[in-house]
Amino acid sequence: MESKDFFLLLHPAIAVFFVFPLIGIVTNFAWATRQRRLQSLSGGKSKIPPVVGQEHVQLGRWLTGSVVGISLLGLAFAIFSKMLEKQVITQEPLRFYFVIAMCVATIISLYFLYLAKTPTWRGIFATLTGMGLILLGCQPEVYRRGNEWYVSHYYYGITASMLMIFSLAILQDIYKDRQNRWRTVHIILNCVALLLFIGQGMTGARDLLEIPLSWQEQHINKLYELQCNIKPCTIQLSPESKRSFN
Repeated sequence: MESKDFFLLLHPAIAVFFVFPLIGIVTNFAWATRQRRLQSLSGGKSKIPPVVGQEHVQLGRWLTGSVVGISLLGLAFAIFSKMLEKQVITQEPLRFYFVIAMCVATIISLYFLYLAKTPTWRGIFATLTGMGLILLGCQPEVYRRGNEWYVSHYYYGITASMLMIFSLAILQDIYKDRQNRWRTVHIILNCVALLLFIGQGMTGARDLLEIPLSWQEQHINKLYELQCNIKPCTIQLSPESKRSFN
C-alpha cells in the first residue's frame, strides 16, 4: 500500500473509529434528554440524571466539528491528490491557491462559529463555513455522482454537514425560546441528519469497493475502457503477469 492509499483510507478510518461512534453516543443522549424533559413536564420525577442534557450539548458540539472536519478531509484529499497528479499548480495556479485559501477560511470560520455569541455573528460564520464546503465541493476534481445524486456519498455528506453547522448556530437560541420552536426545528433537522449518516455509511462502503488501490488503478481503468462493466470481457494475461502469478 502506497502513501496515496494511506491518505485515501484516513477519511473512512476516522469515520469508523471516531465519528460514527460519536453519532451513536449523541443520539443516545438526545433520546435520554427528550425522555427526561417529557417526564418532567408530566409532573413525574425522572430517574434520568440532569447532566444528560449538558453531555448531549457538549458532545453535539464535538460532533459538528468532527463532521465538518471529516468532510473537509475527504474533499481536500480528492482535490489535491488529483491536482498534484495533473500538475494543476503550473496550469491553474490561481485556482490551486484559491482552494488552499478556502480550506483555511472554512476552518477559521468554523472556529469563530464556536466562539460567536450573538445571532448575527453566528449566522455570518455559519454561512461562511457552509459556503467554504460548497465551493470546495464544486471543484472539478470532486466526484459527486451527479447522475445518481439520490445515492451520492458527496451530497449526503454535504447536506449532513450543513445540518450540523445550522444546529450549532441555533444552539444558544434553543434555550432562549420559551415556545420551543427552535427545539422542534433542531429535533426535526437532526432526525434527517441521522438518516443521512446512515446513508453515508452505506454509500461510503460502496465507494470503497469502487476505488482501487494505486497498483490496481491502471488495470481497473483498462477494464472500464473495454466497457467490462456493461458487457462480458475476456482478459488475457501478458507474459509478465503470468510470471508474477507463478
